[in-house]
Amino acid sequence: MKIGFIGLGIMGKPMCRNLMKAGYDLTVFNRSQAAVEELAAEGAGKARSAADLASRCDVVVTMLPDSPDVKAVVLGGSGVLEGAKPGTLVIDMSSIAPAASREVAMACKAKGVRMLDAPVSGGEPKAVDGTLTIMAGGDKADFDAVKEAILLKMGGSAVYCGEIGAGNTTKLANQIIVAANIAACAEAFTLAKKAGVAPELVLDAIRGGLAGSAVMEAKVPMMIGGNYDPGFRINLHIKDLTNAVNTAHAFGSPLQVAPIVMEMLQWLNVNGCGALDHSAINKFYEHLSGDKLGET
Repeated sequence: MKIGFIGLGIMGKPMCRNLMKAGYDLTVFNRSQAAVEELAAEGAGKARSAADLASRCDVVVTMLPDSPDVKAVVLGGSGVLEGAKPGTLVIDMSSIAPAASREVAMACKAKGVRMLDAPVSGGEPKAVDGTLTIMAGGDKADFDAVKEAILLKMGGSAVYCGEIGAGNTTKLANQIIVAANIAACAEAFTLAKKAGVAPELVLDAIRGGLAGSAVMEAKVPMMIGGNYDPGFRINLHIKDLTNAVNTAHAFGSPLQVAPIVMEMLQWLNVNGCGALDHSAINKFYEHLSGDKLGET
């Protein structure tokens, strides 16, 4: 089975490496040629365009920033559908609007191309070690065919969530929970610091209780250390929460917490922090409190 991979950013590049470690014949394409050359030096094939890649592959994986990018790469000129053969499977692992997933899938179906939407959670560290959480929508038979063979070469878990778009709906729920958790951690640890209790000791004390979470374990040490190297950028989390708000509006689902956190992230983005890790929401609280978690 030949696999093509489009989108070699923070997440895509290590995902490609895990597919190559699994022994797959991988062909890659990316707007930035430097990432293509890097993976080519490690054994990946190079495509001239998305259409060229699709013409050579049985499965095409896309890992792109947002809905317009996926539409352009799959539906646009020199896109995947220009080169894909009937029966080709597109696995879009981007985090995009569920409505966009359904639109792209309908266009694929008209050309005899199958599609799964299979966004991921876990950020760069889990992309590197191949333990991403994958949530998928589409035809169950297509999911079953690639779960063990492909998806679990990049992830630690892969769960079928329903028809096309269900994967990205699940991802939106995930992103609301993650955003709220990060904001709650920043708020709580700022309170502890302002009250004269060392944040490191608070972390040690509560991590084993009900407040403990994967988010707290991953993000609070970054806040304390002032390390905001991006595993998942603020501007991308804004994109996800925007998609969550738009989807909630479409279905009449009430949102209260997500818009509040999105406004914090928007303020940070406007103030030059958009490319930082989303743990930098702590900087919003630093601005308001005049205190930093890592300072003694």
